[in-house]
Amino acid sequence: MPLSRRMVRTWPVAFMLVASVLLVLASSLPAQAQGVSLSGLAGGGGGGDGEQQTQVDPQALQASLDQVIATLESDAQRGELLARLKELRQATDTVASGTGESQAGQGGLLGALADSFTEYGDQAQAGQAPLDIWTQRTLRAGEDLESLFSSISREELLRVLAEAAVLLGIWVGLLVALIGAGRLLARRHDWPRILPPEPRGWMLVMHFLRKALPWMLAFAVMLAALNWLDVSQAARTIVLVVAYITMCGRLLSTVFDVVISLFTRGHRRVAVAILRQGALGRLFLIGALAALGDAASSERLSEQMGDELAGWVSVTCNVLAAIISGGLVIRYRRPVKHLISNRPYPQRREKTTSQEVINVIGRLWHVPALLLIGASLLAIFFSAGEADGTFTRAIVCAALLVLTLVINGVIQRHSEKATHRRRKSQYRRRLERFGYTLLYFVFWAIFAELSLRVWGLSFLGIGEEGAISARIGQALLGVGTTVLLAWLAWIFADTAIQRALNASARSRGRRVHSARAQTITPMIRNAIFITIVVIALIVGLANLGVNVTPLLAGAGVIGLAIGFGAQTLVQDLITGLFILIEDSLTIDDFVDVGGHMGTVERLSLRTVRLRDLDGIVHIIPFSQIKGIQNFSREFGIALMRIHIPHDMKIDEAIELMRSVADDLRKDPMMRHYVWSPLEVQGVQAFEQGTALLRIRMRTAPVMQWDVARAFNLRLKQRLDELGQSLAVPRMSVTMENAEPGGEFHETRDDASQGPVTPRRHASMQGAQG
Repeated sequence: MPLSRRMVRTWPVAFMLVASVLLVLASSLPAQAQGVSLSGLAGGGGGGDGEQQTQVDPQALQASLDQVIATLESDAQRGELLARLKELRQATDTVASGTGESQAGQGGLLGALADSFTEYGDQAQAGQAPLDIWTQRTLRAGEDLESLFSSISREELLRVLAEAAVLLGIWVGLLVALIGAGRLLARRHDWPRILPPEPRGWMLVMHFLRKALPWMLAFAVMLAALNWLDVSQAARTIVLVVAYITMCGRLLSTVFDVVISLFTRGHRRVAVAILRQGALGRLFLIGALAALGDAASSERLSEQMGDELAGWVSVTCNVLAAIISGGLVIRYRRPVKHLISNRPYPQRREKTTSQEVINVIGRLWHVPALLLIGASLLAIFFSAGEADGTFTRAIVCAALLVLTLVINGVIQRHSEKATHRRRKSQYRRRLERFGYTLLYFVFWAIFAELSLRVWGLSFLGIGEEGAISARIGQALLGVGTTVLLAWLAWIFADTAIQRALNASARSRGRRVHSARAQTITPMIRNAIFITIVVIALIVGLANLGVNVTPLLAGAGVIGLAIGFGAQTLVQDLITGLFILIEDSLTIDDFVDVGGHMGTVERLSLRTVRLRDLDGIVHIIPFSQIKGIQNFSREFGIALMRIHIPHDMKIDEAIELMRSVADDLRKDPMMRHYVWSPLEVQGVQAFEQGTALLRIRMRTAPVMQWDVARAFNLRLKQRLDELGQSLAVPRMSVTMENAEPGGEFHETRDDASQGPVTPRRHASMQGAQG
């Protein structure tokens, strides 16, 4: 009857396993069960030597006791002995103190790692390293295999192989007949060869029986038949082992096929098809290798093959099964994720906590699986194959990892919901983020402690202060705690800076506050951040085992050198720091810093950058600033001095000024800059024949010059409308002419005025207005 394509793909794997078993068990005759392993012979020989070496001569012991008694009875010899014993004690104390200091110096993470490397090096030198033990076991297994082949003749080996081949042919024929019968029965009852989507219960049962029952029946028939067949023990063992491991592989792949057939709803059919197409063959191989490893570790095969060879075959099969399992997990990570996470639409629409937990498990299922496989491989390697309970411990660690991932997933979900809630302050939001991070850190530390406890170690050093794992864990925990405390300190410091600036903004305008924040906030934040980072770095290095005393001493020396060598720089920095803290000037302020007037464009801890009215940029160190005139604070004063025409009354002039000021305050372009009515301060002086009227208005900062120019423009326009002209200078001229043709004298108030046209008058004197 023709075989299916899957059977054709499975048979090469079975024959490969048969070949490996034939290679190991080809000469497993009953005579070998009485052999003694090489390691046992070597151990027996060594035991006699050790007992012979520990025997003591009674005569030598009696002579030694007599010498000690004679020494104690003599006063001189007793004193000399006491002196030597004191010297020995002093030398021992010195050595112990030196060793203690060296051990104390090797603290932290680096010291623990150095001690672990030293211990591993000592083991390697003593031949106790895992690689050395594996080499020794492989050599002993090779010796067992060589002894097996050397203890059997060629004719007997050929007879065993022929018997095993005949029995395997019978088993294969029986298996093919049973598989054909199952297919004929399924065709007659119209049972599907491949399970349909959403199969019924009886379909699952019939599919399992059709796939697995022929292999189980073939194994049971061969097991019963070999009890009364007259064949050699080696041939019987070969056939039973092959039938057993292939049956286990078939059972594993069939069970997996039935299980994934239950997950065909909720957009999971493609994932099921992918797993059926590629994962069943690998699962068959994994089950066969695991069964071979279990069979090789049995007592009967150990007696026939030898303890070392049987153990080596068992460990090798388990390692191969673990490696293939790891590759299977990595290759089919996404299909299994879809099987776990995908749900029908009504369940996906309701975002419950259980659904979130399922999604987390679906995203991270491969992590505990790979951890389980990796832990098993590492335990097998470091224990040289003698890892009793390794799989159980790995399962416990994987369960702890799954629990930790689920808890962290729930915490993350809760944190995301808290982020989208009502508006919160930045301070509270950052503290909540820190709290969630602290929870992650705590749960991962608990997971590390419990996982190491499973393996007999400790991460926190509870009860095992001197262990290397505890020292490494405490160093890592110290580094993590340092980082968290530094982060918390930065949150408090940054929030305090922001709140201080916000408090000062209540008494200042928004533009002024923004400029000040833009100026001083980055510098203060950078200074505090660098300080926190440096302190955290020093503490972290100390936790790692680095001696930070030379670093601190070197930093102090460098600071002193900079302080003495760059006094001007230090003066600039200190002056600039006080100027910024006192808020003497900020960006966009219009200032006069003594010889330079302009707008502040940029500030640093050392210089200020100004752009004057001509567009020229001036960079001025803070140490050169002796005084600051800031025109951009609170308000400005538009101060004006107006010369009143000599033919206009002073009251009319004041009324005219008030009218012009009222019109200016109503102007849509200037009314936002004029903050007060016109204030007449009175006549300040009389200059050049006119009265000098002093007036002023309160304006927006830096707008006093614009307001003054706008007022002067409107005043000129009003005077032009009234036909008045601005006041012009006047002078007094005195002419004395006693006789015609006499001397002419003139006096002028201003030598800069033009030529004078004298007027003859009775007194020839004029007064200025």
